[in-house]
Amino acid sequence: MDLSQKSPENIEFMVEEIKTKLRMVNVGAIKPGYFDEEMYEDLHDLYSMVKRKDSFSPSEMQAIAEELGNIRKKA
Repeated sequence: MDLSQKSPENIEFMVEEIKTKLRMVNVGAIKPGYFDEEMYEDLHDLYSMVKRKDSFSPSEMQAIAEELGNIRKKA
């Protein structure tokens, strides 16, 4: 998958991968539709960081969840 291209499919892929890697309990709170191409680079950076690490401390998981909240589309 070419994640250098901004697309809804790539956004969905990265969000799903982040949720899987973090084993997020409240997966309904983070949906691919909450993100748009305007914040693609931020999401891609977060995805890259999550994929590099094998495990996360509770505080790291909280920080990642907060960052996902920060880059969501503002309703």
